Amino acid sequence: MRPTPDDLPALGSPAPRREGREKVTGAARYAAEHTPSGCAYAWPVPATIARGHVTSVDTTAATALPGVVGVLTPYDAPRLGEADDPTLRLLQDLRVPHRGWYVALAVADTLERARAAASAVCVAYESDPHDVTLTVGHQDAHTPEEANGGHPAHREQGDPDAALATAPVQVDCAYAVPPLHNHPMEPHAATAVWDEESHHLTVHDSSQGAGPVRAALAALFKLAEEQITVVSEHVGGGFGSKGTPRPHVVLATMASRHYGRPVKLALPRAHLPATVGHRAPTLHRVRLGARADGTLTALTHEVTTHTSRVREFVEQAAVPARVMYAVPDIRTTHRVVALDVPTPSWMRAPGEAPGMYALESAMDELADALGMDPVELRVRNEPLTEPDSGRPFSSRHLVECLREGAERFDWAGRREPRREGTYLFGSGMAAATYPVLVSPSTARAHARPDGRFLVEVNATDIGTGARTVLAQVAADALRVPLESVSVAIGHTGLPAAPLAGGSSGTASWGWAVHDACVALIARREGHHGPLPPEGLSASADTTQSAKQKSPYSRHAFGAHFVEVRVDTVSGEVRVRRMLGVFAAGRILNPRTARSQFKGAMVMGLGMALTEHSTMDAAFGDFIESDLAAYHVPAHADVPTIEVHWVDEYDKHLNPMGSKGIGEIGIVGTAAAIGNAVCHATGRRLRELPLTPDRVLTALRPAD
Repeated sequence: MRPTPDDLPALGSPAPRREGREKVTGAARYAAEHTPSGCAYAWPVPATIARGHVTSVDTTAATALPGVVGVLTPYDAPRLGEADDPTLRLLQDLRVPHRGWYVALAVADTLERARAAASAVCVAYESDPHDVTLTVGHQDAHTPEEANGGHPAHREQGDPDAALATAPVQVDCAYAVPPLHNHPMEPHAATAVWDEESHHLTVHDSSQGAGPVRAALAALFKLAEEQITVVSEHVGGGFGSKGTPRPHVVLATMASRHYGRPVKLALPRAHLPATVGHRAPTLHRVRLGARADGTLTALTHEVTTHTSRVREFVEQAAVPARVMYAVPDIRTTHRVVALDVPTPSWMRAPGEAPGMYALESAMDELADALGMDPVELRVRNEPLTEPDSGRPFSSRHLVECLREGAERFDWAGRREPRREGTYLFGSGMAAATYPVLVSPSTARAHARPDGRFLVEVNATDIGTGARTVLAQVAADALRVPLESVSVAIGHTGLPAAPLAGGSSGTASWGWAVHDACVALIARREGHHGPLPPEGLSASADTTQSAKQKSPYSRHAFGAHFVEVRVDTVSGEVRVRRMLGVFAAGRILNPRTARSQFKGAMVMGLGMALTEHSTMDAAFGDFIESDLAAYHVPAHADVPTIEVHWVDEYDKHLNPMGSKGIGEIGIVGTAAAIGNAVCHATGRRLRELPLTPDRVLTALRPAD
């Protein structure tokens, strides 16, 4: 007899991660942990000039070393097909568009020998003048048609300049966010095996989406997708840097096909800043105009950022201002400069993370100018509909997040900064938002004669708990115990699914899984007698439903509250407490959700206090190229973190009623910390991160 619904754990229970034991015991195998018989190892050679071209490559010393299989160069590397992403067309010509661009690939029978061979390759160059410095008034800055995500680069309503000129209260502020790097725990790696007899390529890749990797490799190597299998079963983080294929998988595949043996390539961490994308620096100017009661009358957010000369990527940092507050006259615009730098790309909450730092810092400055509580200022400017489009929100509940957060944090009781000896204490807050995104997906569900179920979908779990939550979605739809459901993911032999990115994974995959399970129930109800030995199966494809344009503006929202301690002697800022309240649809698994929220908040703490990269103007290189120089928060840096959410029912999303949660936790965190530092010190710092040298400079008495 099938259990009744009351006997079953509802979707929304804190189920533990299914792969947790495998990960902590080492049984979970990552891309670089697959070592086929006869496997060779590859090590790339990065360019050492900022711009120019290769004039010669001498591989004599490298190929003479023991165990070296060979060295591929632009002169003899296999020719590749076309690619949507030109950063993948490696070793195809002699140009060097930026420092760190790969100009050769050494292959040997051990990792150590491959690295030694790469060091022995002698490359000669002819250098050209280069420019890697971003400035607001750069002569080559232009307004593109689109920013990342397909957003119009420029939007304007009303006459914001006139409205600003007549506003009783105005703020005009400039903010700067430096280049930032994703630095996942697992570096980018791939193991490629080309079978000449079957003409089939198998690749284990550290990727956020096996499907896009297969499609890119098929185009580059002129193969049918059916000739390629890509496996991304376990992935050690990505934060966007593994969202699309990266050079390592192309080079590993190239070497495997060329030399006729398996090849493994794991990028050294020092190569990542120049190779796998970064969050581009953004320079912001935010102007706000308001009446004396705090009602906004005008807003402009102007962003200047850089891109490479290889491929245009424009961080959409002004876009969040289009959805946050009720402003009749508004202009948001992006300008971009193509420089001799590595190509920027996605990093957790692209656009929203830097954009909301600037906007929420400016809102705090406006609250100071008005003498108004920052929470009340945001509540006063709560819009009834999305300001940019006029569409109604499917659900919003930002005011509830602000109110609940303020109560839990004791915001009213912490409005007075205080001093204890050499320490200054202060509190700050900021709002958060992130769009609801969903992509078409397919899935397949199987009912076995033994009463168990299998769900198949080419999803990718990059540490978010996707396996666990998809099993919960399936169990809920099938109305069976969670323990009876198995999930297969991370393999291109499974039903096609989109990559893990844009906080859209669960919404996209879960929708298809739900529909496949509903279809399976219908098949079972129409089947009489015992199940056949092969069981029963059903599939689903959400292309039609997922692509329908919603009449609603769909976003998650949240509010951050923090307390900081500033050391007036050392300039060190310590965050003592962080609290976040989020409205993110139905929370499908409180345990994994809390982990995602907390992880993103910690990443926001790093953005605020420690993380930054410096582009060396003379050498055209990121100076902070490893974790010794690029400081991510350590355990000792992380304070008590509280995560809460409001119960939110939104029927305009997907069958689960869920919104993405992987990114909203970082949005607004840096602004809340910066606002708290200003509250503690009475000094406004407008450039991240808030390092001791900058804090001490701000605290120094004016001459």
